[in-house]
Amino acid sequence: MRITILFGGSNRERLVSVASAQALHQALPEADLWFWDIQDRVHFVSSKQLEEHARPFEDEFKPGTRGVPLEQALDQAKAEDRVLVLALHGGRAENGELQVMCEVRGVPFTGSGSASSHLAFDKIAAKHFAALGGVTPPAGVALDNIDEAFAEYGRLIAKPVRDGSSYGLIFVNAKQDLVAVRNAAKTEEYVIEPYIAGVEATCGVLERPDGSIISLPPIEIIPGEGNFDYAAKYLLASTQEICPGRFTAEVTAALKEQAMLAHRAMSCTGYSRSDFIVAEKGLVYLETNTLPGLTKSSLYPKALKAEGIDFIDFLRGLIELAERGMRK
Repeated sequence: MRITILFGGSNRERLVSVASAQALHQALPEADLWFWDIQDRVHFVSSKQLEEHARPFEDEFKPGTRGVPLEQALDQAKAEDRVLVLALHGGRAENGELQVMCEVRGVPFTGSGSASSHLAFDKIAAKHFAALGGVTPPAGVALDNIDEAFAEYGRLIAKPVRDGSSYGLIFVNAKQDLVAVRNAAKTEEYVIEPYIAGVEATCGVLERPDGSIISLPPIEIIPGEGNFDYAAKYLLASTQEICPGRFTAEVTAALKEQAMLAHRAMSCTGYSRSDFIVAEKGLVYLETNTLPGLTKSSLYPKALKAEGIDFIDFLRGLIELAERGMRK
């Protein structure tokens, strides 16, 4: 099969996607490059175009061609026996819509299928299923009760139900922040939770072609400016991501176990990464990413390296799983 890296997308995480594509293309230089733009058109781009895009986290990628409709590109992928390596994050790229478009055509792709992608992308549904699977999520706060919750807890955190890369994250530390949450909730659904003090942690899970599934070394996150938002993730050099994290053996084991439980609860395939708070009273589950970032600065590649897994071997394994899954 012809390997094709699909990157971009029509949502806010398309900038991160370009950086992931650059890392993937470095590992898979033989792969074709397809860029999905915000008008739902796909452009066939060159290595030179991708490599010369210097500021992917800040500047839009502009292919300079007219492209073809997304549906036509997927039909072409089927006709040309392509396997899609998804360097995509968020929106229709991660909520199951793209996955179902591939599934109905029989086009193999890396990562989880449409049903589990849709489930994990919805933070409210993911919390519910994770809890059923044995993981502990934080309590939810209804928008109508936000004033009472703020008075009770002192601090809240609000985030879009269906978004990633910490876009739209609101820390409610003062009464004026309640106005910001209400305004944001007018345009998209928000999940609101009590702020939980503790150490931020994330743990990846990897499925191998031989059928084994492992949890990767957990990562400890120390945001440079106090909050792990988009800028802290991708733009601030002061953010520390320590892998393996400086956790006790018991906490490390618990993070690995809970990441695995979340992965299984949502029937993820290939790989995932779940986020937690290591609080005084134990672990608190935040969310699961079915297409975590794969940029050179991303968390998942750091965990792979700590586990002793070469990035190219990781990718080859995902491709093998994708091809095998579509033949079932």
